Formats: sequence, C-alpha cells, structure tokens
Amino acid sequence: MLEELKKRVYDANLDLVAKGVVLYTWGNVSAIDRESGMMVIKPSGVDYANMTADDMVVVNVATGQKVEGKWKPSSDTPTHLELYRAFKEIGGVTHTHSTNAVAFAQAGMSIPALGTTHADYFYGDIPCTRELSKDEVEEAYEVNTGKVIIETIKQYGYDVLAIPGIVVKNHGPFSWGTDAADSVYKAVVMEEVANMDIRTLQLNPNSSMAQYILDKHYFRKHGPKAYYGQ
Repeated sequence: MLEELKKRVYDANLDLVAKGVVLYTWGNVSAIDRESGMMVIKPSGVDYANMTADDMVVVNVATGQKVEGKWKPSSDTPTHLELYRAFKEIGGVTHTHSTNAVAFAQAGMSIPALGTTHADYFYGDIPCTRELSKDEVEEAYEVNTGKVIIETIKQYGYDVLAIPGIVVKNHGPFSWGTDAADSVYKAVVMEEVANMDIRTLQLNPNSSMAQYILDKHYFRKHGPKAYYGQ
C-alpha cells in the first residue's frame, strides 16, 4: 500500500512543476494512509528533476517520526501532520509559493470569491490567517503554522473540504483534498483564481459576487443535487 502511495505522492509533486506553480524546490505534496497511520511526503530540498518515487519519505502521523526513507522529510512536515490530525476528511496536502496566492498572503488578504471559476471549487472567500507571533515562530514555526491554519478554519466554522485551501499571512498557500492529486488540483485552481482576482480588483476594487451565484456554481458541482459532468 505504501509503495503505491509513494508513487502517487511522487506524481503529485511532479504535477506541481508541470502546472507551473513551483520553482526550484519551492513546494511539497503529501498524502496519508489512514489505515496504517502513515504519511508520505516529498524529501526536503531535493530537486524535482532528480527525484524518484523511492525518494519519498514515510512519517508516522501520531509520533511525527520518520519510519522509512533515505532523506529528511520536507521542512513543512509538521504543518502537514497538524492538518491530518485535525481533519480526518483530508487525504492529501499541498504547499506552494505560487506568485499570485503569495501576493494575497503577503498583503494579509483573503482571496475573495468574485466569480464563478472560484465558486466551482471554493464555497466562499479563501481565508488568510493571522500573523504568527514572535514566540510562535521561534518556538515551533512549522507546527504553529499548522495550528494557525486550524485556528482560522475553526474560527470561521466552515467545512474544511468546502474551502480546501488557505493563505498563511506573509508565507503562502496551503491546499488539501481527498488525496495528493486532489490537493494539487486545488492548489492550481487557487493560484489561478488569485491571478484573476488581482486583475479584477485592479479594474474595479469594489468587485463582488452575489451569494446566489456562488451557491449555484458550487452546488451544481458538489453535494446531492450536483449535475455538472458525466
């Protein structure tokens, strides 16, 4: 099971490069096997061009300890672990430094739901977390990055899979989904809707979308009355 999961996580990491949302080693994807309690994640600082499925690292979700792999796991591993522990619905997590989503993070702004492309995948604004405190950064930066994401989701009280992404203030986007590939898909969509929003807000800073349009487009793809697709 884990050998197959390594292959899927490897493929998902390469898809970040193919979709143009990472440069150099600026990103990582993980997935969890809930049955075994193991997470597979990209190794830290290993170039995508030279990476193989065997380079993926297996980490025990409960303990955070590496159990298999020749490399150190991604430095963002503690953030991924916090998300898996908090939300059982999540099967895969992606982190990038994609340009437009990072712009919103650096501005300390949520990515607003302004159009139907956004509404097809995210049921509302994609939130921006608060800034981490000095103590949080110095004490356990990556753990506290996960905790501030969880704090933000619980503060707003929404379904974690209905808005499957967030931007961490001054840092960048994290996305998630039912598996590794789905989390990458959401990362790519988040980057594109952030790009659309920046252009839209330049043209009209007062742009908005009615709730009924958001509802129509989201629920025609999601939920019991969905009818989009074959």
